[in-house]
Amino acid sequence: MGSVRAAALARRSWPKVTDDAPDDAELADLLEAAGRVADHGALVPWRVIALRGEARRRLGDALVEAAAVEGEAAAKLAAKPVRAPLLLALVAVVQPHPKVAEWEQEACAAGVGHMLTLLLDEAGWGVMWRTGPHTRHPVVAGMHGLAEGERLMGWLYVGGKPATGRPERRRAPVAEGRLSSLD
Repeated sequence: MGSVRAAALARRSWPKVTDDAPDDAELADLLEAAGRVADHGALVPWRVIALRGEARRRLGDALVEAAAVEGEAAAKLAAKPVRAPLLLALVAVVQPHPKVAEWEQEACAAGVGHMLTLLLDEAGWGVMWRTGPHTRHPVVAGMHGLAEGERLMGWLYVGGKPATGRPERRRAPVAEGRLSSLD
């Protein structure tokens, strides 16, 4: 097992994946670890919805309806969710709390999503976190069966890593100029 730092430095977004995907047992195991992120108030303000098979097509239809597009644009948008065999919808479950602000609860859910990308990558899966202008549209929320107070944070597109090799790192080093100190 490698270090957390090594996993973070090795992580890449995999925009193209194979048709292989983790099963629900593996996902539950990875979520057990991902769910250990900082969680003020121990609210566990998140959940994950696995979309496989036809559920991905229903998501494509919901995106098209939310975008109100037709023709070629609709076909292109509808095809996006089928680019991976598994989509993991990350959901913030925001609840009223006197000490834990809504943004903190969403931050916890985002933390689970990011940790899950690291864990999936370490387990050998290709992952890419995707969002878009319709992530929080009511039609898209309805397709996922979201309840009051639940907010979609995006989807992890998950599949096998192609044999052609890993994607190149596209970003230059990021830490320089982003750390400041106060005395």
